[in-house]
Amino acid sequence: MAAPKKGRSASAQSKPWRSLALILIAIVALTGGMFASGNTTPRLGIDLAGGTSITLRAVAEPGKASAINKTNMDTAVEIMNRRVNGLGVSEAEVQTQGEKNIIVNIPKGTNSKEARQQVGTTAKLYFRPVLATEVSGAAANTSPSPSASSSASDKSSKDTSSDTSTGKDKATDPSATPSASATTQGRAVTDALKADATPSASTSATTTPSASASTPAADAAATKLQAQYTALDCTSKAQRAKAGKGVDPSDPTVACGENSSKQWQKYILGPAAVDGTDVAKSQAVFNTQTAAGWTVTMDFTSKGSKKFADITGKLAQNQSPQNQFAIVLDGNVVSDPFVQQALTGGSAEISGSFGQEEAQSLANMLSYGALPLSFKEDSVTTVTAALGGEQLHAGLIAGAIGLGLVVLYLLVFYRGLSVIAIPSLLVSALLTYVIMALLGPAIGFALNLPAVCGAIVAIGITADSFIVFFERIRDEIREGRSLRPSVERAWPRARRTILVSDFVSFLAAAVLFIVTVGKVQGFAFTLGLTTVLDVVVVFLFTKPLMTVLARRKFFANGHKLSGLDPKALGAKPPLRRTRRPAGPAGGPVDPKEA
Repeated sequence: MAAPKKGRSASAQSKPWRSLALILIAIVALTGGMFASGNTTPRLGIDLAGGTSITLRAVAEPGKASAINKTNMDTAVEIMNRRVNGLGVSEAEVQTQGEKNIIVNIPKGTNSKEARQQVGTTAKLYFRPVLATEVSGAAANTSPSPSASSSASDKSSKDTSSDTSTGKDKATDPSATPSASATTQGRAVTDALKADATPSASTSATTTPSASASTPAADAAATKLQAQYTALDCTSKAQRAKAGKGVDPSDPTVACGENSSKQWQKYILGPAAVDGTDVAKSQAVFNTQTAAGWTVTMDFTSKGSKKFADITGKLAQNQSPQNQFAIVLDGNVVSDPFVQQALTGGSAEISGSFGQEEAQSLANMLSYGALPLSFKEDSVTTVTAALGGEQLHAGLIAGAIGLGLVVLYLLVFYRGLSVIAIPSLLVSALLTYVIMALLGPAIGFALNLPAVCGAIVAIGITADSFIVFFERIRDEIREGRSLRPSVERAWPRARRTILVSDFVSFLAAAVLFIVTVGKVQGFAFTLGLTTVLDVVVVFLFTKPLMTVLARRKFFANGHKLSGLDPKALGAKPPLRRTRRPAGPAGGPVDPKEA
């Protein structure tokens, strides 16, 4: 059995170079990727780089003061957090402060402007039928009044000549087979609605008996709404800010929106037919099957599917623009698709002239637009990194002192073995830095102060793995074995201990990451990352390097400065294998020396 054992030993001795070459290739590849991406430094969080801090205050709607409660505030925080994360804003913090305030911190160097717009857009999302629309600021044209929508909904004919000439985006039912009649045109706002300035005979002839039976109150409301629509100028920022605000979902209203030509469009909208909470999921998808390009898909809840099928079925019978529904967020129209048939599949796809950013923005609004409360932007402040910079400087000094003490400990107690431990620490630090720099643009990871603390704690975790391995080797030498067999016998026992220890650390980091929010997650993420890297470094660098150096006389002969001196360790005799004269009767070898 001695020959096979020798063969396996010879094979094992060639493997250290493979492991060292593998980790070297990984380091070179990651470092090259870092320089190729142009991101040679990790992204910094708001506490280190500065950024924007937004304070939002919950506002009670009339008669609904009790709606401001912990449950609704927590729901609002979750939705806002998903909004900014959906935009790729790294390390954004969303948390409550007191009973009515929510604080949103957005780091500098990200798309914080768009995040602020979407976080500040805190009203509920509604789908409302379009009763009339035109480009704001265009020549005054008479538009169908709100009361005309009741008779318009009964029309069975539809003018489709404009559908192919407006250049609108299309929305289709994904479950339907592609056809011209199974599409919903969407996203881009229609051109100005142009009607005759004077009522025609045909218009008066189509008036239904129900219209003449309308109440004076309804007529007054319609007249008032028409007057608001006529006076509305959506090119005015002040008027846009007021249009459609504070209106009950069950009432018609006026609103503004920007069309694909970057012109402001004004609308008369009917009562809300579908609530934003009825949208289960929405996402931007690049459609490679057709020339549609970027599309926005919507999936509705079971309750929302019925509502959406009902409203699209009614709108499909109307002529433009009353075959459109407006997606209204915070009183602003963000999209106004028109309908050609009822969409009954519980899903829809808005497609057309979207860019990627535009499609993702609309999908984000549809997914996360419905907040349980209304909020007012109390303050917007710029956070400087001065204090964070001082704390970072102090933290780095503390880390350097800790690293220096670890190195001093290794030099004093392990002497020559520090030649293995110190390069292992440097490799671990290099991998941590490069991966953090790459994770910034990849997943939006940003380094904050707690994350720096996690990296400093990792120094101790990594050093602990080296110490476990070194002590196992010393235990084997104390039993009277020479260095090379001691390294191979000590590794399985040390490996088991290191894996269990690192698993516990990683489990703690994972639980901490899941149950906490904000900056504490940065600490947990860094701790988990460095724990995984500790396993990689110990397996692919520390152990192979120890195997290679065990062949050198300085360590193999147990030099006093090697940290493996058998006499200093109190080893049992024989200390190492005894060379015997060559001859056929060499005699048996002590098992302890094998």
